[in-house]
Amino acid sequence: MENISFSIFPNDNFLDLRLYQYGWEQCAPLHSFGPFVRNHYLFHYILSGKGVLHSDDGDGVTHHYHLGAGQGFLICPGQVNTYSADEKAPWKYTWVEFDGLRAAEYLEAAGLSVNQPVYAPREPQLGDRVGEKLLYIADHADASPLHLIGQLCLFLDQLISSSATQREVRGGQLRDFYIQEAVCYIKQNYPYPITVEEIANACKLNRSYFSKLFKEIIGSTPQEFLINLRLSEAAEQMKTTSASIGDIAVRCGYPNQLHFSQAFKKRYGLPPREWRKANQRVKSNPMKKT
Repeated sequence: MENISFSIFPNDNFLDLRLYQYGWEQCAPLHSFGPFVRNHYLFHYILSGKGVLHSDDGDGVTHHYHLGAGQGFLICPGQVNTYSADEKAPWKYTWVEFDGLRAAEYLEAAGLSVNQPVYAPREPQLGDRVGEKLLYIADHADASPLHLIGQLCLFLDQLISSSATQREVRGGQLRDFYIQEAVCYIKQNYPYPITVEEIANACKLNRSYFSKLFKEIIGSTPQEFLINLRLSEAAEQMKTTSASIGDIAVRCGYPNQLHFSQAFKKRYGLPPREWRKANQRVKSNPMKKT
């Protein structure tokens, strides 16, 4: 028997930490997910039962981890993975997908990475609290975005403090300031046709080095981050205003509405007009063309 609770976070206007989706699932025997590649960090905590994680280490080598209740596993952006439930004791887990400026730093502090994806608590009761934090998020999908981001912070704090692989991470590195400067530049200029080279120049960095640094810290390329920011802002405007989709597209850096519609559908799974009908919080003006 399989039961699942799944929610998508309704707001993308957070940079240090960004929440994408969360939930819990009681898997059926041998239920499998993958091979799949995520764009963001995805952490599972196993509440009961057991299963197997097949995880690529980034160098083409696949590692196999047999996991059970009280453990967790991390999937990193761009990493190929498959995970499946045990035949006789299928696992029940709760999960959260997130990203942001500080995400890699916090996971590093917990000792988790592509090469070390398995979470184990120093003491069983500490792991139970990690699961409780994730279940709280999963069961409060109607809470405000700020409240859920706060709960994500509490989860990460518990993850770090309880992890058997906890590490001390140096803060305030110069490269972090470069990336913060880049993010500020993108936020201020995303409506315009800016390029990665312009962003790198604004930070006084070589484009190649800048792109590598940005991907390491943020978890996505500068271009991917720019596209996600534009689409997130467009989605927010479609939910909360009655402006036409064409006007919103231009405001968010898409003068070509066809290109906007293609990019929006690729990310959200629906064309802009259909997505708006399902998510809009204000009534449309019948005189407006959408």
